[in-house]
Amino acid sequence: MVKDRVLSGMQASGKVHLGNLVGALKNWVDLQDRYDCFYFIADWHALTTGYANPAAIKESTKDLLINFIAAGLDPEKSTIFIQSMVPQHAELHLLLSMITPLSWLERVPTYKEKQVELKERDLSTYGFLGYPVLQTSDIIIYRAKRVPVGIDQMPHLEISREIARKFNFQYREVFPEPEGLLTEFPKVPGLDGRKMSKSYDNAIYLSDTPEVVDQKIRTMMTDPARKRKTDVGDPELSPVFHLHKIFSSSEEIEYCTHGCRTAAIGCIECKKILIKNVFTYLEPIWKRRAELIDNPDELYAVAKKGSEKAAVVAEETMKIVREVMGLA
Repeated sequence: MVKDRVLSGMQASGKVHLGNLVGALKNWVDLQDRYDCFYFIADWHALTTGYANPAAIKESTKDLLINFIAAGLDPEKSTIFIQSMVPQHAELHLLLSMITPLSWLERVPTYKEKQVELKERDLSTYGFLGYPVLQTSDIIIYRAKRVPVGIDQMPHLEISREIARKFNFQYREVFPEPEGLLTEFPKVPGLDGRKMSKSYDNAIYLSDTPEVVDQKIRTMMTDPARKRKTDVGDPELSPVFHLHKIFSSSEEIEYCTHGCRTAAIGCIECKKILIKNVFTYLEPIWKRRAELIDNPDELYAVAKKGSEKAAVVAEETMKIVREVMGLA
């Protein structure tokens, strides 16, 4: 039985943190046995906001590849590749940009949001505005039927569906309209209680040492009302407790809930339980990371093999595209 193809990518714009692992990578690993999965590192996408420092993108690309494999992505089950090693993405991006209305790009929710969020950078570039066109190329060049997304990301996928629909109407039906594979992405709180994010500087990174992770969790904020151990607290107001919901057993969660509300335990004891469980979760990843860092040839082999396989599929699509557009 032919499996539906799934495609997803991660932008090479910084180190992978616990939120990326729990919210995306773990789900990607779970999909490997059910779908024909293509997972890529979006280094060209990183240029849309990080064009002034391309050296950082190169380092981030390597770190992402390490974390993809260390988290459990299997090159024998999934096609793992680097965007810039498949130049057909750029060709399709160029061709799609000829038919994509400017108004479609300007209404993308993150277009203005990112300009405000990253106001210290000059984002008045075509590359930044045209990000959704390149994103569409990434997806439809593999004729992927499904894209793992959270419900809040559906508007971003909708423009890809619209561009594919317009191409099919303008020329000939070539591309399936990609469907969102709705998945539950748990909100992972950062050290300060906000969503874990590189831009907030509140993240626990997979590249952090055990000592650094220990220190970060020990200094996390808790319920502000608990100024001393004898004060009762509300665990729901503590980001530590919300991490417990992801990493701790039901018995441990109940113990910490009761202990917080009755002042039977202090925040330090609560954090020690969390540290133990986060370590248990990360230890196999840390071990695999160390092996990959010491063996760059294995990394290169995975990237080369996956990118060559992706390029074959992408070129098959481009031959059809060139033909229907009269460019063959």
